[in-house]
Amino acid sequence: MQLSEAQRDTFFEDGFVIIPNVFSPQEIERMRMSFERLLDMARSLEGKVIHEGAQFVVEQRPHQQPPFCFHRVGWCGAVEPYLLEIGRSPKLLKMVSQLLGSQTVVHLLNQAHYKQPHDGLAFPWHQDSYHRRYGTSLWEDLNEKGSYVQTAIALDDVTEENGPLEFIPGSWRKGHIVREVDEQPPFDVSSAVKGLMSTGDVVMFGPFTFHRSMPNESTSPRRILINGYAYPGANAREYTGSGTGIPLQVETSS
Repeated sequence: MQLSEAQRDTFFEDGFVIIPNVFSPQEIERMRMSFERLLDMARSLEGKVIHEGAQFVVEQRPHQQPPFCFHRVGWCGAVEPYLLEIGRSPKLLKMVSQLLGSQTVVHLLNQAHYKQPHDGLAFPWHQDSYHRRYGTSLWEDLNEKGSYVQTAIALDDVTEENGPLEFIPGSWRKGHIVREVDEQPPFDVSSAVKGLMSTGDVVMFGPFTFHRSMPNESTSPRRILINGYAYPGANAREYTGSGTGIPLQVETSS
C-alpha cells in the first residue's frame, strides 16, 4: 500500500495522518484473537515483567474497580507471532518507507496496547522523541525529520468515549522540546484533534508530534497494535525483543 501525495502532505503538515481500511476484517479478527490470548496470560502476571520474550506491563489492584489494569505488551510478537507478521506487513512498511525516505526501515517496537472499560489508563501529553532518547547518544536524527514513524492499528472503532489518541496539529515543527513529564505542552491544547478511527484504520505520526490519550469511559475495549520504525542508523538504544532494531528491506513494487 502506497500513500497518496495528499496523505504524505497531511503527515508532514500536521505531524500525523489516518489511513482508512488498511487491514481486512479477517486480519483484524486474527489480531483480536492474539490480543485475547495475551490478556488471558497477563491475568497471572504483576508489574513490568519479561515473559516468553515479551515485556508485559500489568497492574494488579485488588482494592480498586476494575481490579486489573493491563497496560501493554512490548514485543508482543514473541508470544503471538502473527502480531509480528503484521508489523512487517508490506501494507505498513511501504507507507513507512515513504515517510522515512528510506528503502530500509528499522523495526523497534511491536506493542499490544489495551484500554479496558473504566480501567483509568491514560497517557499525558508527550512526544515519542523523549522515549527514543532524543538528545542523547542513543538517538541521532539522520533524516532531519525525526527519523522515526509510529503506527497504530485500530482493532476496535476508536470513538470519543473510549480514549482515542489526540494530536496537536503542527506541534512537530518545533522539534524535540525538553519539559517535565506533567508539564503542559507549549501549544494551544484546545486545537487538539481526536484521532477517531474505524476498525482496520491506521494512524501514523512522527516523534515530535505532541499526543495523549484519556481513559476509556465506554463499555467496550479500545485495543491498538503499535509498531515503531526508525531510519537506519538513528537508534542505539536496546529494546525488548528487537535489540537496537531489526532492519527490514522494503520492496519497491506497488
